[in-house]
Amino acid sequence: MALSPYVQAMQELFRANTRSREFPAHGAKVHSVAWSCCGRRLASGSFDKTASVFLLEKDRLGRPPGIGRAGVKENNYRGHGDSVDQLCWHPSNPDLFVTASGDKTIRIWDVRTTKCIATVNTKGENINICWSPDGQTIAVGNKDDVVTFIDAKTHRSKAEEQFKFEVNEISWNNDNNMFFLTNGNGCINILRQVPVAAGYPELKPIQSINAHPSNCICIKFDPMGKYFATGSADALVSLWDVDELVCVRCFSRLDWPVRTLSFSHDGKMLASASEDHFIDIAEVETGEKLWEVQCESPTFTVAWHPKRPLLAFACDDKDGKYDSSREAGTVKLFGLP
Repeated sequence: MALSPYVQAMQELFRANTRSREFPAHGAKVHSVAWSCCGRRLASGSFDKTASVFLLEKDRLGRPPGIGRAGVKENNYRGHGDSVDQLCWHPSNPDLFVTASGDKTIRIWDVRTTKCIATVNTKGENINICWSPDGQTIAVGNKDDVVTFIDAKTHRSKAEEQFKFEVNEISWNNDNNMFFLTNGNGCINILRQVPVAAGYPELKPIQSINAHPSNCICIKFDPMGKYFATGSADALVSLWDVDELVCVRCFSRLDWPVRTLSFSHDGKMLASASEDHFIDIAEVETGEKLWEVQCESPTFTVAWHPKRPLLAFACDDKDGKYDSSREAGTVKLFGLP
């Protein structure tokens, strides 16, 4: 079958830039990477209890001009008392990001002041977080399967939901009217936001989809609003039609549980990663392998740039299988010239 012009163009680009660039970010392994909505900054959260933010200047990560050599952090954000397990940026404000930590708090940071502008106490050790597409609400999930909804302006808890199953990753749909959870039973749970006379909308369960035969770990929506994807302990990635809620295809090139997913800015590529020593990049519409990014250890987190074919990721650098002396805590970029 002839390759599409898009696939040919991407393969040529990646063939010309096969080497991943590494940037020291933390003193311990990196759990999460995420780009700001404008794509100028990349944030990372780590087991070392900190978050780091890099500035993307032209084709490299570094400090703003005059502040230091390229390839080093713009700033480091300290304050959490435990591992920063996940972070995300405000969907439309490129200056704000939020971190979720095992210290039972979330923190909202402003890169203009490099300060924490709010610390919100939660009831458990936090492991996942997302910001609603309208920017008004932050949802955070903890190890006790409680999801707390926090007002992004007042920094107060608006609602709390205790679930009777293992909650893994959480996400709103692009239209901001439904809330999705992946769970330990292999299901995707969908809740609809129902307006009430006063206060935060109620979340009404509307559907539970049996998506995988084992633990459903991660979920991502594509920027175009056409699909969402889930990754599972069965080593499969499944692609779902947003409107019909049916699985349209599966990607099966990984051999280990799928930990992390990311759609490219144009919705045409899907990156998925696991303990396999490569990141699979698939063409969304055909499921065909577009590229493999070689890694020397398991990959925890991947994130496509919001405007260009540039992939950020982080691996378990301290994997003793190949080089235990290697420095931990690096952020990597694939696709830079």
